[in-house]
Amino acid sequence: MTKEEAATAVPDPATDPRTRVSDRVADRILARIASGEWPVGQRLPGERQLAEDMGVSRVSVRAALQTLKTQGLLDAVQGGGTRVVANAACMDASLAQLVRANHETLADLAEIRGQIEVWAARRAAENATEANLAELAEVMAATEADIAAGKHKTENDIRFHLAVAKASGSTVYMHVMGVFRGILQQMLDYHRYEMFPTPEDDQTILGHHRAIVDSITKRDPDQAAAAMSAHLGWVVARYRTVQSRRNGTA
Repeated sequence: MTKEEAATAVPDPATDPRTRVSDRVADRILARIASGEWPVGQRLPGERQLAEDMGVSRVSVRAALQTLKTQGLLDAVQGGGTRVVANAACMDASLAQLVRANHETLADLAEIRGQIEVWAARRAAENATEANLAELAEVMAATEADIAAGKHKTENDIRFHLAVAKASGSTVYMHVMGVFRGILQQMLDYHRYEMFPTPEDDQTILGHHRAIVDSITKRDPDQAAAAMSAHLGWVVARYRTVQSRRNGTA
């Protein structure tokens, strides 16, 4: 190979030392994300600080960040910087398409949530910090106030389920919820303004949420799991009732 060819050749990832360093940096960033040090939504330190912390060049850090952005694990922040995201783009878009085509697919998603969120409620009762409990209490207070004022139903429901997810202490589960977040917005909009629109429904859901939070606060994993199961079981039962009526009419 001539000098000119060597200068323009694409480096081989298996032999290029810069590539190996950036891969190692990416692995270390992933490890800190997986440990919960940098959860979903967390803004990462700047390139200079990361380079100093890891004893590498900013070029290697920049390459590692770009790799993780390409994989959908990081995203650029408006105004500069990088934050952790779930790899949600493809999955969330395809789920949204299914829901737009047929709202009955939401019943299946509700049943799936009934499995994983029961697990999360149990874990939250075991692992919730005082800060997590304070956040849950604040969400409940906001929910009660907004129900009384007739506003922000969906937003508070999303906040509630994400607060339970955070209290579980599971980075993996937080990423799962990050994947579902977009479709969860559509799902809860449908719940709160079409399937459960009445003041009686508002009070039922509020009671379910309060039972879950009370169980988590009391550090009772079995009771927390049972309360979440009762809540989402009620949701699924309403879906099935609506489906039966539609099928009967058809």
